[in-house]
Amino acid sequence: MDSTNREMIARRYDGRLQRCHVRWKLRVDPAYAATATAIAGIPLPLLDIGCGLGLLGQYLNAVGHAQPYLGFDHDRRKIGAAQRAAHRGGLDALVNLQHAEADELPAVHGHVALLDVLHYLDAERQRSLLQAAIRHLAPDGRLVIRSVLREPNWRFHATRVEEFFLRVSGWIPGGAQHYPTATELCGPLEDAGLDVRIESLRGRTPYNSYLIVARARR
Repeated sequence: MDSTNREMIARRYDGRLQRCHVRWKLRVDPAYAATATAIAGIPLPLLDIGCGLGLLGQYLNAVGHAQPYLGFDHDRRKIGAAQRAAHRGGLDALVNLQHAEADELPAVHGHVALLDVLHYLDAERQRSLLQAAIRHLAPDGRLVIRSVLREPNWRFHATRVEEFFLRVSGWIPGGAQHYPTATELCGPLEDAGLDVRIESLRGRTPYNSYLIVARARR
């Protein structure tokens, strides 16, 4: 995404801090482009569970993804900011943002995104959320996950430091709860009959982030 589109999206958000955050995320975070690539050419709605500021929906619209985007988050502050940004961008017809928990999702099937969500839940709730995501996956849909994985390397420890500051700042109340291993994350998907692809997705950051894309076996 070029600087013009980044600035256009950033100006839709509330205040200087949010706009700086959006500019930084769009410039350095590869998760949005990776999601767009994973669902390209498959015209289905996308459910973004734990959508935060709804930035994935803004990005997809800017790069020409014309299918409905449904974003859900339990944080009312972030959903409110996301709704205002979508309205300022004239996206009310395509971008639907709601305050909801995972067990309150609508009966919609399509693509599902879980970006930087799982490690904020304990192990049991991670398994439950993965099952909920699988239930909302259409036969041709893609489940796109970006998650920190627990590994014995310096990137994992750098991630833990970042998460500490996110918790104490109040941006992520409660902070990280459980960092899954690759086996913990991919095992339930494979057991559900999905083909799973996993690759590093840290972009221009030091963090131990991975992209997992799952789809029904053929």
